[in-house]
Formats: sequence, C-alpha cells, structure tokens
Amino acid sequence: MNFDLKKIIPHIVALLLFVLMSLAYFYPVVQGKKIQQQDIVQYAGMAKKQNDFRKATGEELYWTDSAYGGMPTYLLGARYPHSYIKTLDRTLRFLPRPADYLFLYFLGIYILLLVMKVNWKLAILGAVAFGFSTYFIIIIGVGHNAKAHAIAYFPLVLSGILLTFQRKYVWGFLLTAVAMSLEIMTSHPQMTYYLMLLVVILGLVYLVKAFQEKELPHFFKTAGLLSVAVVLSIGVNGASLLTTKEYADWSIRGKSELTINPDGSKKERQGLSKEYITEYSYGKMETFNILMSRFMGGGNSEDFGTNSKSYKFLLQRNIPAGQAREIVRNIPSYWGQQPIVAAPAYVGAVIIFLALLGLFLVKNRAKWWLVGGIVMSLLLSWGKNLNFLTDFMIDYFPLYGKFRAVSSIQVILELCIPILGVLALAQLFKKEFLAEKRKQAATALYISTGIIGGIILFLIAFKSSLFDFTGLNDAYYEQAVFGPEFMEIIREDRAAILTKDGIRSLILILLTAGVLLAFIKEKVKENVVIIVIAGLLLFDLVGVATRYVYDDGDLYVSKAQFENPYRTLEVDKQILKDKGHYRVFEPRLRLANSRTAYFHNTLGGYHAAKPRQFQEVYDFYLDHGNGKFEVNARNVNIINMLNVKYIIKDLEGEQDQAGAGAVAMLNPYPNGNAWFVEKLNFVEKADDEMLSLFGLNTKNEAVVRSGQEATNNLQETYKKDSLANIELTAYKPDALTYTSKNSEAGFAVFSEIHYPHGWNAYIDGKLVPHYRVNYILRGLEVPAGQHTIDFKFEPTVVEKGISISLISSVLLMLLIVAGLYYEYKRRKEVKEA
Repeated sequence: MNFDLKKIIPHIVALLLFVLMSLAYFYPVVQGKKIQQQDIVQYAGMAKKQNDFRKATGEELYWTDSAYGGMPTYLLGARYPHSYIKTLDRTLRFLPRPADYLFLYFLGIYILLLVMKVNWKLAILGAVAFGFSTYFIIIIGVGHNAKAHAIAYFPLVLSGILLTFQRKYVWGFLLTAVAMSLEIMTSHPQMTYYLMLLVVILGLVYLVKAFQEKELPHFFKTAGLLSVAVVLSIGVNGASLLTTKEYADWSIRGKSELTINPDGSKKERQGLSKEYITEYSYGKMETFNILMSRFMGGGNSEDFGTNSKSYKFLLQRNIPAGQAREIVRNIPSYWGQQPIVAAPAYVGAVIIFLALLGLFLVKNRAKWWLVGGIVMSLLLSWGKNLNFLTDFMIDYFPLYGKFRAVSSIQVILELCIPILGVLALAQLFKKEFLAEKRKQAATALYISTGIIGGIILFLIAFKSSLFDFTGLNDAYYEQAVFGPEFMEIIREDRAAILTKDGIRSLILILLTAGVLLAFIKEKVKENVVIIVIAGLLLFDLVGVATRYVYDDGDLYVSKAQFENPYRTLEVDKQILKDKGHYRVFEPRLRLANSRTAYFHNTLGGYHAAKPRQFQEVYDFYLDHGNGKFEVNARNVNIINMLNVKYIIKDLEGEQDQAGAGAVAMLNPYPNGNAWFVEKLNFVEKADDEMLSLFGLNTKNEAVVRSGQEATNNLQETYKKDSLANIELTAYKPDALTYTSKNSEAGFAVFSEIHYPHGWNAYIDGKLVPHYRVNYILRGLEVPAGQHTIDFKFEPTVVEKGISISLISSVLLMLLIVAGLYYEYKRRKEVKEA
C-alpha cells in the first residue's frame, strides 16, 4: 500500500500532542511517582491475597477468603489465559497510569471525529473538550479506573458503528468488533450499558432516515454486521463475562431469596432497592453545574480562600489566621441533595455554548442522535427527582435496575456535547456554508449567546430569591460543628461562588462568541479561531479540573508507598503472631473498607458487588449502624460460626493512620474451622433459615434448607462421641484438607462460605454432595471412622469461558487478516484500473 506522508503527519502530530498533554497534566508520574487513588487503595486490600499467591506460585487464584468470609476473585482482577484483547489494551495504554487513561480519552474521540469527517485540527479541539471534562478527570483521581477505562473506549465503538453505516463494511465491522471487545474487557457493565442506550438512539435515528430515503436494505445489512461484531466481541471476553454473570447473580446485584428486611418489614422488590439505585440522583437545578462549575458549591468541601466571608468571620472571632486558613480550606460548600460529591460534573461553558450553536447550524443526522443522547442522559440522571421515568426504567427496562448511582449516566451527555460543539465549528468553517448563509450564521450566534448568557445572568441576578443555599447535611454542621451564625456566613459564601463562577462562564462564552463573530465577518482566519478556542477550552476545563485533581502533596506517592498503601498497625502485628487459620472482624469499618483484608482473613471488605447472602446475615445480626459493635446474644453465635478469633475495637484515626487506640479483643469461643453437630433443623423458606440463626447454638445445631439436592438422605439427629473431631490439616484459599475422626456417622459444619458454583467436596478422594447450612456456611455428612476431607474450588465456568475466548479471539484475528488482505486487493485493483 502507498501512504501519503502529508496525510499521515497531522495525525502523528496529534498523537504526540496527546502524549504531551497527558504527561503534562499528570506530570509527577514522569518523576516515578504514583497517583494515590482511594478506590485503588481499597482494591489493593481486596486483591492482596491473590496477588501474593500469584507472585509466590505463578498460579492464578480464583477464590479468596480475605474478605466477606470468602468470594470468587472474578471481579478482583482475576487473570485468564488467552486474553489477547488485554494485550492490545496494554499496548494502547503505554503511558504510566493515570496518564494512560487521559491519552485514551484523547485518542478515542479524535478517531471518532475523523470518522465523522471533521478536520484533524477540530478533532484535536474535540479531544481537549472531551478529555478534560471535569467528571472524567475526577474519576481518575478517586480511582474509578474501570469506569474511566470504559468511557475511553466509547468513541472507538461509535467509530466502528458509523463507519459501517457509511458503507465501509469491512473496516466498520472489524473496528466495531475490536472496539467492543476492548469496551467489554474494561469490566464496567454499567458504563457499557449506558453506551448501548446511546447506540439504540443512534440506531433509531438511522432507521428513520433509512425509511425516509428508502435505504432499508442497507440499514438491515449494517445492523446485521454490527450484531455479528458484538457477538464476536462477547465471545472474545467469554471468560470474564461468564464468570461475572455467575458471580453477579449470587451477589447483592442478584435476586434475594428473602422476603423480609432486618426490621421485619416486607421487602418491596428483589435485587437492589430503588433507594439504593437512586441514592445518587442529580438534582434538576443541579444540572446547571455542567455550565457553571460551582453552581451548587462544587465538591463536598472547597477552599473558600482568604477573601471569603467565612475567613473574615473567623478572624473577627479572634481565630488565629493559620487556624482560620485551615478551616476555610475544607468548608462544606456543596448544597445539593446527593450524599457525596467529589467534584461537579462540569462539561465546560465554551463547549456547551458551541453545542448550543450546533443546534442551529448542524443539519445532518448526527445532530439528532447526539441531542437524543443528551436529553436521555439528562432525564435519567435525575433519578428519584423524576420518579415516573426512573421507576419505569427500573421496573421494565432490562438490566437497568442492576446499577446504582444513576447520576453517572451523564457520561453520555459529556460525550455528546463536545461532539456537537465540534460539528458546529466544522459547519461554520465550510466555505460554501458561509458563502450562502453568512447572515444566518451570525443570527444563530446572536441567539445562542443571548440564550445562554441570559440564563447565566438570570441565575446570578435572582439567586437569593430562587435558592436558600442549604445543603443536605447543613443541620448536622450547624448543630455539631459550626453553629447557626457561621453556617449563615457559609451560605453567603456559597452564593458568592455561584456568582463568581457564573461570571467566569459568561466571560468565556462572550470571548468565544466574539472570535466566532470576527470569523463570520471575515476579520480573522480559521486557524486563529482554532487557536483562540483551544486556549479558552484549556483555560476553562483544565482550570476547573485542577481544583480537584492536583499535586497537593498527598495525591502522588512513592512507588513503595503505592504498593504498600496500608501501614501495619501494632494491633495487626499482634494478631499476625497467631499462625492459625481464623478470621478477624473490625466492626468500625463495617463492609466499606478493605484495610483489614490487606492483613487478615476478615468479615469486612470493599466491593460494589458484595456476596449477597453474607451481606444479608451481616445486616440482620452484625450491623449496628455506627460501628460500635458489642458481642451479645443476638450475634455471638454468628461470630463463633464464622471462626472470628479476634475483634479489633476502638481504632482511632483513619484507615492507615497510627491507630494507637486499636485493641485486638480475643474471642475465646470460636467454633474453629470445622466441627460436628448433633442436630439439623430443617426449614422450608429462606426467611425461616435466616430467622432460625437467632439464638442458635451453632456448636451443636445447624439450620438446613430443604429442597437442596440429597437433603432427604440427611438425618435430623447425629451422634458424636467425646473424642470426635475434625481438623484443618492443609490450607490454600481454593483447596482445604481436613481429617475427621468419629465413631458414628456425623454431620460436619465448616466455617467457610458456601458458594454453589465450583466448590466440590471429596471424602477419601470420592466426590460427595455438600450443603448450604446456617444460611452461608458449608455442611457435609461424614461416615463413621477416620477420613480425609477435601474442599476444592474447581469452577467449570472458567474453563468454559477460556475456551470460548480462545476460539473467538482466533476467529477475530483471522477476520482481521482477511479484511486487510481484502482491502489490499481492492485498492490494488482500483489502482490498476
């Protein structure tokens, strides 16, 4: 093939620019530092055991017992053979993290805009507008890496789809298959689901156009090819998808067997509750955050600065200047209704203004699916603030109720708005357009400026009448922290930063409108407009993003600190002297922190898809809501059957601080790793099984659900002599060996979590059935005499998934080779003709 070097050079320049911008924004990574992302710190605690095991043995571990009593590692970074798509992904992410994700943002949207026939210079503008969108930067800062990863591949998937609709069937099919494989590989199904909602809107727009233009055969051919590409991409990710599906159904994302809540009330719905799904719902007025970055105060806490009324108020109350400065650095600025907001989802005043202009200038079908995506994204992000639509989606739209934090669907409008804004510029820069419609272009510019400027001025002028600037947690702050007088001053500062950021957005819009008007009137050239708007975009977006992700001395750490994020406390050293197999419980951290899991086998952990049955037992018996856990008659049997030997109490400070007050309380009566019981209590329903745990003498009794395979062969009572025992003799997280001795046939309970998909029990090498007992544990009938008992985690889903991935990957690679050969032959024939 002959390449035109002049055509390639601009794209090389663009890629180099993307590399430089990515490294410049996250510049400490060039110095060898690592970004300390909170969610990745939590992940490090959850995944430490499997990572250590892999390093020590070279083998992959698909089960860990370091958190929640035990769970598969499928969603904790498990690695599968023949995952060639991951190799491609690692090649694309060649920069140090997190600069790699920012580079992917730039690269993906650049390719998409080129596919949409946009000039490479404008495609770079679009990359800046998309990549530096505040939400996309903040999710990198807090460690939502999978989410950032998935978003970065959105544009690449859309590129493949649009190429196919442009009748470039071979390239479109192959790019869609590869891009969708990469998208699914990121393992963030919620983001991928939102992308598919946008694709549905895109498809409907193209279907309507195909019907109007009598091109239905082309539409259905394209749809068929894209469907095959998606099926192929699913196969490429067969191992991760099958294991994730199997585990997800067992997790809190799946259907519960319980019909009651811990307080005895009736469950309203299965799976995630609507309250949990919509806990993070964007307020309708909060939507203006996308235009005015701190319309509702910004993040949960902001630095109000020394010019604020809060700072002056503190000085007037004789607070030392240094202390006053520290206080105003962390003022509760956010006054919206979401529980926690790290930063506003600011899209940018400049690019929103350009997108509004695009509504008037852009006439092709792209406008309609982009506008549809924006509207859909906005309405669904309101969640409980638009109940009728949210309830409909949860109740009737497939899989929608599997995801929480509905506000995050705004990623779609954060994708669509920059594209529409760039298309507006592309239309304006067409010589034939201005030659024919210069006056109309100027009118559209005036109208857009008037609309958006008028909205900002209205909100600033009437803010005191429209809003009281009172947040969700203000009552607490007023009573427990600041007092009513200081809280009123804080509210005045909240109003002040609304005005300040509103004026900032208005100035940026007027400057953008000014340079565009100068272009329309032929006062400046196209390149000048591009340079000016690029500067305004960088000033606008980087300026806001840097408020929330910057090097403040804590964000970046050394490589050693990154790899060992949790400090070993004295209490950990004390517990680790005990080399037995047991569990540790740290009630203060509840089920929302993995610090304990980093050092011990624990009941706690941090994961968005916790084991459902364990979560339910925790909610019924162990959660006091405030971390002040006390062993009592309601929970002592639960603690004992889970083999909790140590309870860490009174941990002071945050998760990795000194923790001088932490004490390891020894539980003197854990049941151990396994024990024989004398009585089985059979129940019919899950509710009865859960409630039967209250007051149950777990050392001598167990609760068994009827209906499990072979439970009819079990007895209600078993004898055990005084010497009967069962001991753990060999241990790996996925393989445990016990020896048992009992003169009578007995029933043993094991303090390991029951998982129905992959755990097999063997007695003297013979596969035997085992049962779920006490709602979450394993039970096994053991013959009289002395025996060796093995529990092995042998998940068939892994082998099945690996086979599907291998076959699909080979097929995709063969299709890529065939496609390249076909294009080579076609171009050669065209040249010879």
